[in-house]
Amino acid sequence: MMPFARLSKSRPRAVRFWSAMAVSACVGVAAGSAQAQDEAAIITSHGYSFYGDLTYPADYPHFNYVNPEAPKGGEISISTLGTFDSMNPYSRKGRGGALSTVMYESLLGEGVGGEAAPADVYSEYYCLLCETLEYPETKDWVIFHMRPEARFSNGDPVTAHDIAFSHNLLLEQGLKSYADYVRRQIPKVEVIDDHTIKFYFTEGISRRSLIEQVGGVPAWSKKWYEETGARLDESRLEISPGSGPYMVETVDVNRRIVYKRNPDYWGNDLPFNVGRNNFDAIRIEYFGDENSAFEAFKSGEYTFRNEGNSKQWATAYDFPKVAEGFVVKEEIPDGSPPTPAGIVFNLGREVLQDKRVREAVSLAFNFEWINESLQYGLFKQRVSFTQDTPLMAKGVAEGAELELLKRLGDVIAPEMLTEEARMPHTSSADRLLDRRNARQAFKLLDEAGWPVGDDGKRRNAAGEPLRLTFLLDSSGSATLAAVVENFMSNLESFGIEAVLERVDSSQYTSRERDRDYDLVYDQYAAFLGTGTGLSQRYGSEAASFSLFNPAGLASPMVDAIIEASLRAETREEEEAAMTALDRALRHEFIMIPAWYNDVYWTAYYDQYDHPDTQPPYALGYLDFWWYDAEKAEKLRAAGALR
Repeated sequence: MMPFARLSKSRPRAVRFWSAMAVSACVGVAAGSAQAQDEAAIITSHGYSFYGDLTYPADYPHFNYVNPEAPKGGEISISTLGTFDSMNPYSRKGRGGALSTVMYESLLGEGVGGEAAPADVYSEYYCLLCETLEYPETKDWVIFHMRPEARFSNGDPVTAHDIAFSHNLLLEQGLKSYADYVRRQIPKVEVIDDHTIKFYFTEGISRRSLIEQVGGVPAWSKKWYEETGARLDESRLEISPGSGPYMVETVDVNRRIVYKRNPDYWGNDLPFNVGRNNFDAIRIEYFGDENSAFEAFKSGEYTFRNEGNSKQWATAYDFPKVAEGFVVKEEIPDGSPPTPAGIVFNLGREVLQDKRVREAVSLAFNFEWINESLQYGLFKQRVSFTQDTPLMAKGVAEGAELELLKRLGDVIAPEMLTEEARMPHTSSADRLLDRRNARQAFKLLDEAGWPVGDDGKRRNAAGEPLRLTFLLDSSGSATLAAVVENFMSNLESFGIEAVLERVDSSQYTSRERDRDYDLVYDQYAAFLGTGTGLSQRYGSEAASFSLFNPAGLASPMVDAIIEASLRAETREEEEAAMTALDRALRHEFIMIPAWYNDVYWTAYYDQYDHPDTQPPYALGYLDFWWYDAEKAEKLRAAGALR
């Protein structure tokens, strides 16, 4: 489970609202077509932006990248691995089904599956359930004026009462890290009338991200929850009605979920939706492992694959359907910053609180050998939390960034002012164990009080062995498993007792949530701007329990930089703070950065089309691609599809 992702690299278990919150808060906002009203300085707009400009005017006909003539129809089918036992992804209990938030909308819209909408501009939010919003220049509050025509899939109107109910339900039964934060920041919500709702914000705090945050709360039916007695914090298969373009058709636990287009969807003709939501059905097939999933794709059991396995991309797409042109293999540029993924240290473990130990452990990771030997040289080494963007910290801090760090005083580590930004170590691609790195690791471990005994094992002064466990989902990528196995082999050669714990998907989810691991392959959220969600991901206050901070990072330095970013009044100040945050996160060394790819690897049966010019911030295959019935018929006639 992850918070609101306006911009996300969707994982198979992606959950729109929780994934979104962590990311959207990290991304900032844009606003526009605003008009000031004399002394009151009230801004009214069809969207929101912290700095006050929107790309799309109030009368925009559709987003620039969509095909407004895209036909409606057909099915797109995809796969995911593992299991699920719930259609309620907002609870810690159970494992939510894939795309189980797709039927819910919010006041400010987003793309199918939590992707950015619009996907051609960063950090802009446009009304969906609302027609307009208004707020003072001070951003002390915001009022949303809702569309009276909005309807849930059962025909009931979507009202301000439902929005207020949803907001309060998240506070009462939602994730603690989210609820605790919101109570402090948003003390009151007021239903003015059936289609008007007002949110108040706490005095004396940063207004950054608050408007888009409340605008991103999913709209749940107050009537349904009251009639059924369902709880947000419990696992369940029962589904509350949503107002979105898709609704659940069938749920076959651990096998399949099918979402169908709502034939009575209220928002079909909105400019926000023109050229989007084009498929009649989205089908998700579940598989126990990657091999069976790939074989099913080859046989036509499902029709679209966003490939993440470098070995398969390099070697396995030579089957006849590709050669015959029935399956398209396409690389599509990805303009969003790569997900900061890697081997995450659990800082709650005493042994890993010593940075020398973490640095020594990291030296067992040989990116160069892994990339060449296991990943066909297809990846690049990730360095930064804002990789390949202007916010990426480089060299020694200077200019506005250096000024900011100095202003923050003693909370900033002195080396942050004088040393170059941390870079990953380099290794030899010729052999798995880089001897130079091994010698450095031995020295660090000795200094940290873990010398090697006569048996070749490292122990502390009390005679306790240096033992590290790595938690791994057994249903995941075989290539990732090979990477981890080789990494653990190097750790063993360092004298560390390295234990690989393979568990099934449900156990993995439970242990991941409980932070029951020393090491885990996990990810944080990339950021291109500030927002309160940064505190959920990287802040100290929720570090002990936040699901979105797998390392449990609690750094006063990081807290101070986040707070400074929230109080930035210009883009220059914000960008300086974001660069400083990247530098600080790399300095704290909470993970071993892994690899990244700057293109999407896609393979699909030749019955889909997409815009000639792909927007930079979303692949959008569920959102703005479309089905070509004529091409599909040719595939069926040729026997290429089941």
